[in-house]
Amino acid sequence: MNTDIENLFKDKVLGHPAGLFVLFFTEMWERFSFYGMRILLVLFLTAPLVGDNPGWEWPREHALALIGTYASLLYLTPIIGGFIADKYTGYKWAVVIGCIIMTLGHLSMVFETQFSLYLGLALLVIGTGFFKPNITSIISTMYKGKESKKDGAYTIFYMGVNAGAFFGMMLCGYLAENLGWSYGFGLAGIFMFLGMLQFLLAKNLFGNIGARPSVIAASEKLRKENETVENKSEKAEKLNPFTSLDKILITLSSLCGLLYLFNDPMSKVSGSGFLNFSVGDYDGSTVTILSGLVMFLYLLISRVSRYERVVRDRIIAVAIFGLFTVFFFAAFEQSLGSMTIFARDYTARNLTGASAMIFKIVDSVLTVGPLAIITWVLFLLFKKTYAKIPYSNIILGIAFLGLWLIVSWKINREFSKDTTEAPASWFGILNSFFIITLAPFFSKWWESKYNPSAAMKYGLGLILLGLGFAILAFGTANIPSGAKTASVSMIFLILAYLLHTMGELCLSPVGLSYLSKLVPARMIGFMFGIWYLAIAIGQKTAGTMGGLIDKISEEYSLSSFFLIFTLIPIGVGFLSIMLNPLLKKLMHGVK
Repeated sequence: MNTDIENLFKDKVLGHPAGLFVLFFTEMWERFSFYGMRILLVLFLTAPLVGDNPGWEWPREHALALIGTYASLLYLTPIIGGFIADKYTGYKWAVVIGCIIMTLGHLSMVFETQFSLYLGLALLVIGTGFFKPNITSIISTMYKGKESKKDGAYTIFYMGVNAGAFFGMMLCGYLAENLGWSYGFGLAGIFMFLGMLQFLLAKNLFGNIGARPSVIAASEKLRKENETVENKSEKAEKLNPFTSLDKILITLSSLCGLLYLFNDPMSKVSGSGFLNFSVGDYDGSTVTILSGLVMFLYLLISRVSRYERVVRDRIIAVAIFGLFTVFFFAAFEQSLGSMTIFARDYTARNLTGASAMIFKIVDSVLTVGPLAIITWVLFLLFKKTYAKIPYSNIILGIAFLGLWLIVSWKINREFSKDTTEAPASWFGILNSFFIITLAPFFSKWWESKYNPSAAMKYGLGLILLGLGFAILAFGTANIPSGAKTASVSMIFLILAYLLHTMGELCLSPVGLSYLSKLVPARMIGFMFGIWYLAIAIGQKTAGTMGGLIDKISEEYSLSSFFLIFTLIPIGVGFLSIMLNPLLKKLMHGVK
């Protein structure tokens, strides 16, 4: 393995192994397809049945119930995909399998039937489970023994994440809204396939890194893990194994959660589900989710209480941060649902004269600038690896040629018109753009002597998120109750995305970092699962709360709807800041 790592570091691009940039482009195309499809889903489901670009005209509540379940499952299947890769396939083949399944998912969605939509979403959930945890595991393995360069590697890698999200939402959204939904879904699938192909043709570059686990390697890993447990935490391990009751509670609480996730959109969309019963005044869905929550809390509390004091306190701190994470994502992920609906139905997107020209110029610069930079990175990779992975590079070249052709067509088409209409999906790119531009400043802040504590970062992130919604609440103050359309200036949405991104930069990198510091090594897998569960709950809550947009708008106002997402995050943010002394105490010196 060490030989393979050293061989990778012989061919460097921008100071890192060329293999990192193979992963960079694989992730970029996967995120291109994922975010390109994701931004279209709510628009397609809620678009009118009759018109230039007809959709399915689902009620917003129904669409967001389905999207909430889909987004939740995306954070649960990686737990299974990581396990399968560790035990059977290895990381490289897990990535390939994930890409193939996701390509089939995108292909299925092109047909725009109810069966093909559900099948496509299911395949995307399964494929993401294989892909998401294992491509990052390859990076971790690549930099074994070279930890000082790992932070820089992940920074470059996540630039690929944001670049893919940026171009996916921009181009898939543009094609879908201007030519037809199938064009957007189809483009996402094409680039997913090209991403899979370029990785498959380059996988030999990594040697045995990420290969299938052999019996010898597995036994060697087990021996080392056992030594670590015996040397570091023999007492704690003996005192707190998983009991039979623990395993039963994990199974039952997971089953309750999954039943609710699937039943919620089914009962709304089709009017029937498998939780059609009641207990007293409570319906089946409520009883199921409350039962699962009670069992899960009992499991968590009983396990935590069995640890020694320092470990117990640190896990309690992680649990508190996990609760704050649920509140954050329940509001932040409105970008997937209610904010996209707001962009389409309530934002003034028809531009003329000077404002239209300014938008066209800004849009063109935002598109061409990043694409030129990433094409230059492709050229550097091509120079270093053409002899070793020529066919992979050819596939990458074809993909980028296609990207440039679509961008050129888009720009020429827009500048040939006197007026322009900003696509509703265009606003989704702002998050990626602001992350790319603001991340270096936040990184410098975290490295300075003014670096806030974890609780302060969480509090600041939640408050900034709430302030973003406060801007939307202010911008929609004059929209009457029950209005289905309006023409609010797009500046309100742009400022909201700016503040939301700043909140994300405060909070999002903190969670997993502190989890790895606070939790003993033997518990990392279990606690990562709990952490992804917190995000999944936040995603589903976002869909459920976003689905109330019509009801709240009709009874009160659209401004009141956004005011809810203003007050709750700000309130929880101040609570996090107030708990700072307690959380510091619970963390026992971890910074």
